Amino acid sequence: MKKLVIIFALSLWVLSSCDNFLAETPKDEISVDQLIETPDGARGLVNGLYRDGQGAGFYDSGGFGGADVMMGGYMSGYFDNEGKGERIQGQVAQDLQVGPEVLNQFFDGWWSGHYEVISRANTALKYIPDMSGMSENEKTRLLAEARFFRALNYFALVKFFGDVPLVTEPVESLEGIEVERTNTGAVYSQIIDDLNWAIDQEILPEGPFPMNGYRITKGAAYTLLADVYLQMSGFPLQETDNYANAADAARSVIQAGGHELVQHGETVEESAYNKLRTSDTDREYVYGIEYNAEISPNDNPRITIPGVVRPEGINYGRTLNAYRPIEEYTWFYNQDEDLRIQNQQLFYNSFSRNGENYDFGEWAPYLWFEENAIFETGRGERDIRVYRYAEVLLIAAEAIARSEGVTNEAVSYLADVRSRAYWQTDRSEIEAELTGLSEQEFVEEVWKERLRELALNFKIWSDIQRTRMYPVASENNPGEVNFVDVVGQSNNWGQTYEEHHLLYPLPDDEIQTNPALEQNPGY
Repeated sequence: MKKLVIIFALSLWVLSSCDNFLAETPKDEISVDQLIETPDGARGLVNGLYRDGQGAGFYDSGGFGGADVMMGGYMSGYFDNEGKGERIQGQVAQDLQVGPEVLNQFFDGWWSGHYEVISRANTALKYIPDMSGMSENEKTRLLAEARFFRALNYFALVKFFGDVPLVTEPVESLEGIEVERTNTGAVYSQIIDDLNWAIDQEILPEGPFPMNGYRITKGAAYTLLADVYLQMSGFPLQETDNYANAADAARSVIQAGGHELVQHGETVEESAYNKLRTSDTDREYVYGIEYNAEISPNDNPRITIPGVVRPEGINYGRTLNAYRPIEEYTWFYNQDEDLRIQNQQLFYNSFSRNGENYDFGEWAPYLWFEENAIFETGRGERDIRVYRYAEVLLIAAEAIARSEGVTNEAVSYLADVRSRAYWQTDRSEIEAELTGLSEQEFVEEVWKERLRELALNFKIWSDIQRTRMYPVASENNPGEVNFVDVVGQSNNWGQTYEEHHLLYPLPDDEIQTNPALEQNPGY
């Protein structure tokens, strides 16, 4: 936790005014009062949370290691990174050798990045209520947004590391900085309190994220809350009463009526998945990380083309397929009926340009393919969606089935997502196949749909963590998926999962600097 003091001091300096850049006052003496003594300073503090989102740079894919958020895909054994020879995290994840020393710098970046956002949120929550020159409505809105981001980052930390230090006040001195780990249940309680507070103020706007200036909406807060309750219902807490809470939170988004699934156009080139690829303004968008080609570009387009392929006119010095679904992952899809696994939908394995065909011999993410960035500017501009309405429907379907049974409502929500993918199958046929299933059979159909629909939303490892079940596809019958106990199962790279693999180790640097911390078992 000592590192948090340094991060906090640096963030104060970054966010402070440039007017006094040459002043003699040492930078480490900048006070919090100086930082947010004006409404503009307070707004800037909260606005900065949007760029960092879930830890600074967590979704950024610069370099050869892929984005930090991709680590779960590598841990699942179903995604590969062509750059893993130069950045080791992909390789050690597949080898299940994610020790605290081996990946100390990597995990320490996660830890510090998430706590930096939490620290800024804590500062806003302490000082904005007493600020003058700002309306009470604006104060409340900024406080609700700060609570959302504190909840989002603690949710990530508790999933990654289990028990973590729970800090809800700004770190403003060296006193009491050696904070012990707080049990997982208490961390979740704080997350829920933050989200309920943000929702209960009735200050967050209704409607989709992009229609509200890309600021946190009530739907975004309810979606995160639904996800939190769903995760709590599974391992390690197994608080199954929270399935009902997850269902209620997801229903709040659905019944508000502001969101909807993007629908297909007249051709496969105008499919819903290609619309999602090329737009940041649709009503399926619940919450995401914004990018701007001129200010803060998205580097994902450069990791959508395998390094061995070099199309003429490409504007990146080097490309690589940093989040490659291995062949076994493609078997999760019915390759005859499911549009998502057709070429140039969620993924692609070939494309044509200027009359020349390029065949990869492997699959690559197409959802992040931006032709203008790849061949013109070298700077991507599409957002990364952390939550989509499709996930809300899937959370609702699973949570309702677990808490109320396989009702027509649960079937309808799952059919919404599946029928869009099975675009040539009559919806009534899909609903009929789902209606007669047992609770467990139906829930497994939801898990399958999460694998397929959310393939590039980085959910696979969280699902394995909470269910303790590992998906196994069938080469002979693509689309058929079985779920087996993850502990004792091979990860497709010749390694076998043990219990301790389901949490990451605490960074070694944090253990060394904070004697109050204890390492996770097995590391």
